[in-house]
Amino acid sequence: MSTATTPVETLPVRRPSAFFAVLATVVGLGLLALTVPSLGPTIRAANADGARGTFTAADLRCVNHGAHESCSWYGGFVPAQGAATAQEVYLYGSDRDMLRPGQRTEAVDVGRGNRVYGPGGSREWIFVGLLTLIGLGLLGLGGRAAVRLRARRPRG
Repeated sequence: MSTATTPVETLPVRRPSAFFAVLATVVGLGLLALTVPSLGPTIRAANADGARGTFTAADLRCVNHGAHESCSWYGGFVPAQGAATAQEVYLYGSDRDMLRPGQRTEAVDVGRGNRVYGPGGSREWIFVGLLTLIGLGLLGLGGRAAVRLRARRPRG
């Protein structure tokens, strides 16, 4: 029994444009410039690896995004080892119902000047990691497109 095969039509591969190569490279480098410096603190925050201490809630600050509200508690942080006190920091991951003004809770300072984290760590590494991978991918696409453009350039 013979089966007839139908020819498969292939689409031509488009040549990359110089605009795409430059855009992918610039956006990739921009994402890496934003994410790479924060990789260390982000990993420390994920593991709650830092100076342990006490966060004292002072005030709640909220931002409305249409139907969604995002709130964070701001206050002071005092390390357990008696180092300098940090004022005007926010407790990452806090929300409206988590604390009251004057209430204290355990926190960890991982070296970010404006925020401290709960003792359970943080999941912000997921977002930072994804942005880093996207930046690397765009940088690779831009570099590959540039190499392909250069290879097609007439010599002479």
